[in-house]
Amino acid sequence: MKEDFLHYLWKFKKFDTLNLKTCNQEEIIISNVGQYLELAGPDFFNAQITIGNQKWAGNVEIHVKSSDWYIHHHEKDSGYENVILHVVWEHDSEIFRSDNSEIPVLELKNYVSSEILNNYQRLLTPKSWIFCEKQLIEIPQFALTNWQERLFFERLERKAKPILELLKQTNNDWEAVLFFLLAKNFGLNTNGETFLKIAQSIPFTVIRKECFEVENIEALLLGTAGLLDSDKEDAYFKDLKFRYFYLLHKYQIEKNFIEPVQFFKHRPDNFPTIRLSQLANLYNKEQNLFSKISSLNDIETIYDIFSISVTPYWQTHYQFDKESTNKKKSLSKSFMDLLILNTIIPLQFAYAKNKGEEVSEDLIAILNDVEPEKNSIIDKFNSFGLKGKNAFETQSLLELKNEYCNKNKCLNCAVGMELLKTS
Repeated sequence: MKEDFLHYLWKFKKFDTLNLKTCNQEEIIISNVGQYLELAGPDFFNAQITIGNQKWAGNVEIHVKSSDWYIHHHEKDSGYENVILHVVWEHDSEIFRSDNSEIPVLELKNYVSSEILNNYQRLLTPKSWIFCEKQLIEIPQFALTNWQERLFFERLERKAKPILELLKQTNNDWEAVLFFLLAKNFGLNTNGETFLKIAQSIPFTVIRKECFEVENIEALLLGTAGLLDSDKEDAYFKDLKFRYFYLLHKYQIEKNFIEPVQFFKHRPDNFPTIRLSQLANLYNKEQNLFSKISSLNDIETIYDIFSISVTPYWQTHYQFDKESTNKKKSLSKSFMDLLILNTIIPLQFAYAKNKGEEVSEDLIAILNDVEPEKNSIIDKFNSFGLKGKNAFETQSLLELKNEYCNKNKCLNCAVGMELLKTS
């Protein structure tokens, strides 16, 4: 037996509430179970309970055993002085307040049906991947749809926090924030943090001024990444290197050390040289990019904005001094979908949140038109009958797995609560 299950039972009154009595045989009537705040102190605040002939307002503490009160040292904490009811699974010890008055105890095991206990044991029986993997197909579609929407916005809330922090760091410059986010996501998992540091090392005012000459932006990005530090015979390399040091001097930019970008294990189209060139071409093609995408909900227009490739040199190169077969190297649709998921949608959500606007339906509508993601987590859910038909649903499934299944938060999950219901 675990405390989180007892919290669930109390919060949703999943026990016989009609014949409740304390361990001293006083009748209990619950008017309000209280607020479950998951903060330090008692588990439920401001409950309203009648015990015997006395109505009480105060807090409720929940333990597996009464003696856990002393194990957790609550007798030394004044925050537990106004506990009006001690709810336990097994009563093994009387508990007293500092004035020596005994705290009433409700022993829950006498009031919980065997069916809900069986459902609980069934849910938490270890499986090969997640607890409910064999029962997912039992969940009513209505309950699942509502839960997916909540999961999706919980995910966006988490993604919005670092975006709003970047906004503070840039003195509310949304264009700069977008540049940083795009840089990070152009770097993917391997180079993402390094690309972010590269972007943050270049004042965005400089990007604004130099965006009309793509080679200058490319020189700044590749130079800051340390890719122009050596000496090569390549004419384009020499040109970029000259531009880079000229721009450093012109704008008095201090050259900072940034950890090397990674080529290893990347397919050539994901080499940092290619991704940084594509980023440079994006900002050469689209000035005032944030103003164009901040409220855009037309998926085809988004794809059109990101229809960019590399500068001519990189169409025949992946690295300096090594010529390759000519290839345009445009952003693929799957890469643009990643940018939509990891940059555009979180940015639009954070922007609306910052302005106090509601954009929920628009964001869901965009992702309903984006192909479902393909990864091991989504494949696993598919194998158990829970298929993501679009990116909105797959984003919700990722949140479910990472923030609930992996953390064993079944009793905070709508799927788990649905499976606990008695028939």
